[in-house]
Amino acid sequence: MPKPADPEITAFACRQAPVGLVGIGESGGVLTRVVFFSAEPFGFSQSSPLLDEAFGQLDAWFAGRLREFSLPLVEPRTAFERRVRQAMLRIPYGATASYGELAAAIGSLGAARAVGTACARNPLPIIVPCHRVVAVGGRIGGYRGGTEMKRRLLDFECGNCR
Repeated sequence: MPKPADPEITAFACRQAPVGLVGIGESGGVLTRVVFFSAEPFGFSQSSPLLDEAFGQLDAWFAGRLREFSLPLVEPRTAFERRVRQAMLRIPYGATASYGELAAAIGSLGAARAVGTACARNPLPIIVPCHRVVAVGGRIGGYRGGTEMKRRLLDFECGNCR
């Protein structure tokens, strides 16, 4: 059974990716965190079979060979965040949806800001593709890794859809 959000991380590793240094954490057999770093974090770094699989899938995603991840993930904190996650996972590779469109898709018209908050709380960027959620009119919107990172991920996906 997946653990609730923010469990203690029992294994964590960083690896270089095309967008920079990416760290992934796990606990209890589920992925709990994906973090972008500007420099190698000091200290805690180890691997596990799950982290190796996660980085293998991440490498395949960046190579354009994988469109959807198949990994055990920590459960969202709330039922609303769970619905937002499921909606994010349905956004096709290379496509985007607005916060308002996601709100409508989960039956919460007028909850675009709440959807934005749920996206911001997503602990697993890239794997749960919150970068595909944009502001109305296609504006980039916010992103935990910064708007430049979000733009790079969107451009990356669009380049692989041709």
